Amino acid sequence: MSVRLARDSRDLRAAQALRYRVFIDEMGGSGPLVDHEAGLERDAFDPFVDHLLLVDTARDPDAGNHVVGVYRLLPGDREPQAGQFYCDDEFDLAPLRASGRALLELGRSCTDPAYRGGLGVLQMWQALADYAVARRIEILFGAASFPSAVPQDWLQALSWLHHHHLAPPALRAQARQPDQPELLPPEALDRRAALAQMPSLIKGYLRLGGMVGQGVFVDHAFGTTDICVILDAAALSGAAKTLAQRGAGGAS
Repeated sequence: MSVRLARDSRDLRAAQALRYRVFIDEMGGSGPLVDHEAGLERDAFDPFVDHLLLVDTARDPDAGNHVVGVYRLLPGDREPQAGQFYCDDEFDLAPLRASGRALLELGRSCTDPAYRGGLGVLQMWQALADYAVARRIEILFGAASFPSAVPQDWLQALSWLHHHHLAPPALRAQARQPDQPELLPPEALDRRAALAQMPSLIKGYLRLGGMVGQGVFVDHAFGTTDICVILDAAALSGAAKTLAQRGAGGAS
């Protein structure tokens, strides 16, 4: 297994094929640029981003199935070329922009089912931290999803995130949808139930020091309930290294 940035059209196509298997076949999503005939999930942001890949080095890139994990990365200095951040359609990012800190948007994160829960994800987080440090990124953010378009399905988790992991006002992105679920009060929370409702990626972000913005956005095209996750790059670097070392049995 190795983690690296996409190098060529074979890498990009393999990343888009993995996204199709996860977001379209598995989750039932859709989109205007999805190529169902070729089995590729793609959109207008792909030309402007870096694709961070988890690669099974035992597989032949010519076969197109060597990419088993992907993150899509849009540094803030490329936002003018892309026209906006992907999250702009779902969240008001004005506080992040006003912070004056260097931004990196994370998106389209997914892993092949056979590789979930293993060391590969930890390797990707370490590579993500290294990417941020190398480019002097200060804040990472992106949409993270619950797998249904019914926020009420996730009230324990959403309420727990709001009461325990809400970003400070200076970084608090705001969901653009006015209709918001009525969250549970603190005394009605059950930590075990909340964590059971959370997708593993969101729990992973919390272990990396992640915070959340205000509110949720229901993405009907992908059938998800989205939150905005915000990470401090400096904290991410230390946390990712610690988690990767634990996953590898403490080896450095």
